[in-house]
Amino acid sequence: MYPYARMFKELWKFRKAPTLGLFDPHVSTHMCLPWDIDPWMELNNGRTLTLYDLGRIPMARRMGLDRIMKANGWGLAVAGNTTRYRKRVKMFDRLQMHSRVLGWDQRFIYMEQSMWKDGDCTSHILIRSALIGAGRAGIVDPSALAKACGLPEISPALPDWVAAWIAADAQRPWPPKV
Repeated sequence: MYPYARMFKELWKFRKAPTLGLFDPHVSTHMCLPWDIDPWMELNNGRTLTLYDLGRIPMARRMGLDRIMKANGWGLAVAGNTTRYRKRVKMFDRLQMHSRVLGWDQRFIYMEQSMWKDGDCTSHILIRSALIGAGRAGIVDPSALAKACGLPEISPALPDWVAAWIAADAQRPWPPKV
């Protein structure tokens, strides 16, 4: 089950935090709880993705994206990601998470997040999200969100490593062969 109580806690915790610009980082703290662990007594890889949600959702609210999306009938869906896991996270470890928007192309918004424990990066994720239109409208060009935020519609250049991931992922067959 999705950790709604934790999500609401994060939203409550940052309810009076300063507003963020679209490219400003959001920093949050989280703890690996007993229901986050796997049989090896460490943070489950799937739960890691859920914890990253708990960093992006308050970030979006602090940026005012939730109000803009609601006013336009838009939603935001994860359309892909790549994650590096580098350090073990054990039960009751405290983590600091850094979340930020990197930019966009004609279809997707790209964000990066990382979790840190005692000064070491435990994992890093690149998220590709799609802005979804109302009803069956499909994907909305992210430049519409930038415009609604009062920003130029053209994204700043994405880092080379993000562009390389986009290019590599474009070569991946879809649907996959069975």
